[in-house]
Amino acid sequence: MKTLKFKTNINCGNCLAKVEPKLNAESKIQSWEVDLKSDDRILTVESEDITEEEVFKTVLKAGFIAKPL
Repeated sequence: MKTLKFKTNINCGNCLAKVEPKLNAESKIQSWEVDLKSDDRILTVESEDITEEEVFKTVLKAGFIAKPL
C-alpha cells in the first residue's frame, strides 16, 4: 500500500460532496480523505497501484485541482 498526498482547491463540504463520488468510483483507491483544516487542503489517497496522474484526472472530473506534494 502506498500513500499519495496532493494539494487541492477542495475548500468546503460542498466541494467534498462533488469530488466524493468520483474518488469513491475509482476502484484503485482503497481509501482517501481531505484535510479541510489544512491551508493546502491536503488530499491523502491510499492505494496499491494508482498513479499521481490518475488521481489528478479523477479529481479534475469533479472540477478540482490536485497537485502532487
